[in-house]
Amino acid sequence: MSQLFAPDPGMDRHTIPHTEPITASNTRPPSSPRRHESESAMIRRLAIAALCCTLLACDPAPAPEAAAPVPSSSERLDALYADYWQRALELDPLRATFIGDNRYNDRLANSASPEHREQRRALAEDALAQARAIGSADLHGQALISYQVFETQLADELEGLRFPDHLMPINQFRNPAGQFAMLGSGTSAQPFRTLNDYDNWLARADAIPALFDQMIANMREGMAAGIVPPRILMEKTLGQIEALIKDDPEQTLFWQPFGEFPETIAEPDRERLRTAMRSLIGERLMPAYQRLADFLRDDYIAACRSDSYGLGALPDGNAWYAYRVRQSTTTDLSPTQIHQIGLDEVARIHGLMREVQTELGIEGDLKALFEHMKSAPGMVFESEQAMLDAYRAFRTDVEPRIDRLFDLKPKADFEIRPVEAFRAASASGASYQGPPMDGSRPGVFYLNTYDLPARPRYGLESLFLHEAIPGHHFHIALQREMTDLPAFRRFGGETAFAEGWGLYAESLGKELGVYSDPAMYFGALDAELWRAIRLVVDTGIHAMGWSRQQVLDYMYANSPAEPTRAISEAERFMAIPGQALAYKIGELKIRELRAKAEQQLGPKFDIREF
Repeated sequence: MSQLFAPDPGMDRHTIPHTEPITASNTRPPSSPRRHESESAMIRRLAIAALCCTLLACDPAPAPEAAAPVPSSSERLDALYADYWQRALELDPLRATFIGDNRYNDRLANSASPEHREQRRALAEDALAQARAIGSADLHGQALISYQVFETQLADELEGLRFPDHLMPINQFRNPAGQFAMLGSGTSAQPFRTLNDYDNWLARADAIPALFDQMIANMREGMAAGIVPPRILMEKTLGQIEALIKDDPEQTLFWQPFGEFPETIAEPDRERLRTAMRSLIGERLMPAYQRLADFLRDDYIAACRSDSYGLGALPDGNAWYAYRVRQSTTTDLSPTQIHQIGLDEVARIHGLMREVQTELGIEGDLKALFEHMKSAPGMVFESEQAMLDAYRAFRTDVEPRIDRLFDLKPKADFEIRPVEAFRAASASGASYQGPPMDGSRPGVFYLNTYDLPARPRYGLESLFLHEAIPGHHFHIALQREMTDLPAFRRFGGETAFAEGWGLYAESLGKELGVYSDPAMYFGALDAELWRAIRLVVDTGIHAMGWSRQQVLDYMYANSPAEPTRAISEAERFMAIPGQALAYKIGELKIRELRAKAEQQLGPKFDIREF
């Protein structure tokens, strides 16, 4: 799962001038014709003109200056894109930090506030109106694609603002409290390399309590309106937050960068920073975390849903989920159609698994195969370090093979890290965080090492291909390196393409010369099966009223999933409606496009060009 989106909880000191894109409304109209002049005035003007002609015959005047060229539609749109991106980063300083734009590292927007939602709406409406006024009639190639993406994404954002996501601002998968702890720990996107970096964080972190208080106010509004999440999600979220609360500031994650400074920071500055951070943690951050935890435990959890789990059970929930489906898949497929695609894909992949079962000589039904694979010797990693070492060793094996299928690779590196302990129990199996645009840190492949029996070794190869190379790391790092694209395309994207590409990358294993071990090929099929199951259960929860137990029963009946994995995934579907649909729907489209290219090009088809 790619971390393309930082859960979204100012203006920079360096003022950026606002440049209004040139439009028909701000160009100057032609001058009006002069009024009729008197006869004598005309005679004088004719005489002067005649004299000028005589002089011109002797010494020609220099040619008049050429008029400034009128900007093309493409140039006007490029100016609009740049202006929009600048304004969007000012509204979302965290996003700027995550992509490596450090101009706003001292700011934190109160993204839960009504004012912030209205600012987002106004920005999207203004940019969309300007884009449509310019139009796409004269555009071709990448310029046309940029216009179409820009228009679609802004229209989607405006439609999404109809729905009250802000009334359910937190869950265990998108938890601002956890995100800020990671940022403040020095292991995420917030830099701690210079004195200014530390001061920036002190300023940003000081704004966290106001955001938490607004989130609490929003959740109270949601309670009154009957718009609350399933109770089980909030119980997990509460546990994450309580794990971050410490009486001693120096025992918190926030203290880590203040316990060991870069050598370039002088001792007097270190002491000042320690004093300021100790006060900030003890007097503002920990009280804010405690207020949020107290509210969840004492007020909110009891008001959350215990008898329904999907969006369909909420006011206007069917329309809300239909929007999420369109946003995640970029299609007009209905939940019913997607549910059926999922059932069909599950049946197809089960057929491929039976072929592996025959190859391994295992008798019985698929459940027998599943039990064999889970209990086979060597399938459980002995320790977290053994798991990390195995993934790093596979990286060494697969990297030389990539040239078989790709002639374009990113400059940015990546590293493999375990998921942080405070969120591992409820986090997904893996995720990827892209590198910043300044190259100051590598991309990160986060690997969940919690409950090792639930992370069998047979899933290693396919998971690596999905999250790292040629999956999310190739896609996201290369996209960010394409400086000829508008910034909104370099640092944005569609979930259906991002996750569809990750699943397509898994399918390249045999072409890369991996999956040669039947167990590893089974692991690849299991990973693909899981994405097909998601089509069934996500639509089941949100459009068909399935219970949490129905989801778990379907998973256990149709896959080798252990409870840790199944529960985490089921709750992820509840928490992030529609997102799970993007993988298989996106992969099917990429597969369709590849088949079309192979058919049309025949022997001229080059997989590296594709």
